[in-house]
Amino acid sequence: MYHMKYYLFIATLLGICSACEKSTNPFTISSNSIGLLTDSTKFKDLKTVFIKDSLSRHIGGDEFTGTTNTTSVYEKISGKLLLELDPEHSLDSLSTIRTVRIMDSRFKNKDGLNTLSTFGDFSSKYQISSIQNTLRSLVISVDEINAYFTISKSELPEEIRYNVDSKIEAISIPENAKIKDLYIYWH
Repeated sequence: MYHMKYYLFIATLLGICSACEKSTNPFTISSNSIGLLTDSTKFKDLKTVFIKDSLSRHIGGDEFTGTTNTTSVYEKISGKLLLELDPEHSLDSLSTIRTVRIMDSRFKNKDGLNTLSTFGDFSSKYQISSIQNTLRSLVISVDEINAYFTISKSELPEEIRYNVDSKIEAISIPENAKIKDLYIYWH
């Protein structure tokens, strides 16, 4: 009886210790979180979420002009820009985050995709939902992971690079085309 209580005590203690060791990787991207930041995090809570980092808020207008107020997250030690966060509603501290622009290549999803990935890296893992042709870039959506990324049109073949009106298919984009910007969006 004594041995059974002892083993039960040790098992419980090990369970508690292993639960304490599990922490969220601050550089993991999922469809509803980036590290400790989640799709339900309110702007008023950002100082708590990024307690070890610095926040810089750019207020570009007001709620009547529709200008977004971007908050930048910098790593305190290195000064490196990590993320740029746009609110669902401008000038509302209770607003949740609408869009996160990933600025640091240490942020990766479960498949290892990050800002250093190529078009081929994304298209081999996920279904491309849409491709928008703009003046200087392509905006490529991947709804499955709540992400979109841009590719500079300089990465495209010459014959399709300059026509903004042409519909560009995924097959026309070189596999080695580099990602220019990577965004996670939450509805």
